[in-house]
Amino acid sequence: MNGAAREALRQQLLLRAVLGDSPPLSLAPWLLDSATPGGAGRGLAAYRANAGANAERALALAFPTVCQLLGEPAFAALARAHWQEQPAVAGDLGLWGGGLADSIGRADALAGEPYLADVARLDWAVHQAERAADALPPEGLHRLADADPDALVLRLAPGTALVESAHPIVTVWQAHRSTAAGRFAPVQAAFAAGAGECALVERCGWRAVPRSLPADEARFTQAVLAGRTLASALDDAGAAFDFSVWWVAVLARQGLAAVDEIPARP
Repeated sequence: MNGAAREALRQQLLLRAVLGDSPPLSLAPWLLDSATPGGAGRGLAAYRANAGANAERALALAFPTVCQLLGEPAFAALARAHWQEQPAVAGDLGLWGGGLADSIGRADALAGEPYLADVARLDWAVHQAERAADALPPEGLHRLADADPDALVLRLAPGTALVESAHPIVTVWQAHRSTAAGRFAPVQAAFAAGAGECALVERCGWRAVPRSLPADEARFTQAVLAGRTLASALDDAGAAFDFSVWWVAVLARQGLAAVDEIPARP
């Protein structure tokens, strides 16, 4: 077995042992203190403790709102459970955690907090947007002047996402970043009214800030993100949607990447 294959096997065995899928003895030849009594077990325990702590830190950074809502001890337990259920497969832990919202939705212990999974989806969308590529000057703006809207497709800036919810997730997110004395009053009012929100997430400089969209803009944005033509997106938005107002605002926010034209069929 060459060096690369041996290292790949060691990594596979280590992951299985840390997750509890194989006994420590299967990893013993690769642990430095395996020759001493109980050495393999101690080494594996150290790996498990370190991996669990790294999982907590990574998810706390990616899901700060969820962490605040649950409190640090409960969130730490959630992070370790998620690591056991869906361990990271890449070296960059900043890429790991996309499945946490679904895990929250399946957790019986959190069934009494039905909004929490959508808050996690919003946290994750913000996290991804902040790791997205920087916005560049939009391409193809001239195409709007003379091309058929049925042949145009808008591309939004990298990291742009929509998170739809039956709960006031943007209001919750904003309240947890405010220091005002009455910051949770809007949250209570929104829950009392049964207000859902559709959050648009996009980069603003180095940070991503979600905002709640009105229904017509949400329909339009969803169609654009789905790769539909401009004409189709406008149809979805409805007659009350003012494209000119949206256009000025999206350019001011640097939220548009390009206007593409679909090649004509021969």
